[in-house]
Amino acid sequence: MPQPIRLKDHEKDASLVRRRVIVGAVVVVLLTLTLVARLYYLQVIQYDYHSTLSENNRVHVQPIPPTRGLIYDRNGVIVADNRPSFSLTVTRERTGDWQSVLDTIVEVLQLSEEDRAIFEKRMKQGRRPFEPVPILFELSEEQIARIAVNQFRLPGVEVVAQLVRHYPQGEHFAHSVGYVGRINEAELKRLDPVNYSGTHHIGKTGIERFYENELHGQVGYEEVETNARGRVLRVLKRTDPTPGKDIHLTLDIKLQEAAEAALGGRRGAVVAIDPANGDVLAMVSQPSFDPNLFVTGIGFNAYAALRDSEDRPLFNRVLRGQYPPGSTIKPAVAVSGLEAGVITPDTRVFDPGYYQLPNYDHKYRNWNHSGDGWLSLETAIMRSNDTYFYELAHRMGIDRLHDYLSRFGIGRKVSLDMFEEAEGLMPSREWKRARYRQAWFPGETLILGIGQGYMQATPLQLAQTAALLANHGKWIRPHLAKTIEDQPPVDENPIPDILVRDPKFWDYARNGMVQVMHSARGTARRVGETAAYHIAGKSGTAQVVAIRQGEKYDRNKLQERHRDHALFIGFAPAEKPRIAVSVMIENGESGSGVAAPVVKQVMDAWLLGADGQLKPEYVPNAPLENLDGQR
Repeated sequence: MPQPIRLKDHEKDASLVRRRVIVGAVVVVLLTLTLVARLYYLQVIQYDYHSTLSENNRVHVQPIPPTRGLIYDRNGVIVADNRPSFSLTVTRERTGDWQSVLDTIVEVLQLSEEDRAIFEKRMKQGRRPFEPVPILFELSEEQIARIAVNQFRLPGVEVVAQLVRHYPQGEHFAHSVGYVGRINEAELKRLDPVNYSGTHHIGKTGIERFYENELHGQVGYEEVETNARGRVLRVLKRTDPTPGKDIHLTLDIKLQEAAEAALGGRRGAVVAIDPANGDVLAMVSQPSFDPNLFVTGIGFNAYAALRDSEDRPLFNRVLRGQYPPGSTIKPAVAVSGLEAGVITPDTRVFDPGYYQLPNYDHKYRNWNHSGDGWLSLETAIMRSNDTYFYELAHRMGIDRLHDYLSRFGIGRKVSLDMFEEAEGLMPSREWKRARYRQAWFPGETLILGIGQGYMQATPLQLAQTAALLANHGKWIRPHLAKTIEDQPPVDENPIPDILVRDPKFWDYARNGMVQVMHSARGTARRVGETAAYHIAGKSGTAQVVAIRQGEKYDRNKLQERHRDHALFIGFAPAEKPRIAVSVMIENGESGSGVAAPVVKQVMDAWLLGADGQLKPEYVPNAPLENLDGQR
């Protein structure tokens, strides 16, 4: 029997629909409330956070590096400026695969693998996020065009105009002004990261390094609005940078060129100082190099050629070269002996051609093996007599000799603003005991009296010794900066003057030095006799290799680089000193014959006018007396 068909229960269906509608409505309300709560949380409670995040995506703060200060010589000739240049920069965060981008750059510009290695090294250096890294400088028009055509292949790569340091005088001031180079990792750790934002170069040597803070200036900023690709749409706010300060040097380019010409391509150093104020008028170290090579990054091969050269063009002989001063130190030893009271101006010593300590057989030779007979102080300086100064050093002893010569700057840094200066060496008992664990021997004192042995001095220290002799012991530290933004440099640690019991002690040393140049028996009379003014000078010879007892110096048996160094110091006019000069010529052998003519050429370039006569401002008020060496 078939089942009866049930009729549809409308009431039940309606109830079911109502329940479902209510549940759905509740769910919708709950979801709506959840959405509203989330919106409230994001837009109200976290408003500051998301507002800042949004602003950071749209607004960026970009540093504006300051313009580096310019450097001039004393006459206003520019020696370091900033030249506009097109550079290729890469922003690592916008490149994606930056290694691949570098490969593309090398391909597009047809560069070498060496260039590729340099680019990669620069990209790996520390930097701020989203900071463009310059990898190639001084782009040519063709290179700029190649980059433009292939821009779609080079994300994050841009060609920008920048100011790049330039040294228009080339090699002339490489060792004094120095150069700038790219900031390395070690420098990044000690630099102010804020002030050096956007700056990629820093002073490496010379004036560029010593006055880095003054030359660099203060960084500026600008707030810019960018699009999603990082391109700048507009500048919202700008704070201009403070440019670096300009520096005028004491150096004179004409005198610098004259000193270089006087050296004639030989390895050596020349320093000229104005004794009146410590201005360094010329500072030459030869051979030299072109500092422009280092500004944008020197290639591996080019740097290796400079570094490995036997002539060491990168070595600053003026500040770093340390040589036995030889007989150039004898006038300072003479003043020290007079002040110590171990001799008088009329103390006489007999020279048979050698000197012997009491109870010793060893003979300390005079350069004139036949001897000079009886000598007074001035005559001993004039003849550069070793025997007299052996006796003087023996009377003084190492302790007093060390004390007095240290006052002349031997064994200490003497400059005001030369970063790389070496101290040299003025040995003492304590120094030898610490260095060699040995006692001091009397014979070592003797050879110090003639500037040999352990004593080491830089050409700058010898020039300062000449200036002190000219100034009667008044200390004015030599300096390269004449003004920094129209303000002279200040010596915050002045060195005490050399005080003596009788000011005439300085005159005795000066008279002996004048006789070196102008007396009939002076060791440099051939140079002095052609001078238009009086020169106070002293020659010196520094041994490179020792000579055995009983043997004579034979240049033919020595390699050229084992021959003696030639040195000479002097000041002029002797009655009214306006220039003090030291010259060192490596392996030049003869101080009087080789170095003295260089000194005179430098002095002539500074003191003489176009007519070959002494300039009016340098003419002495009174003539010198006693030039015959007969005291």
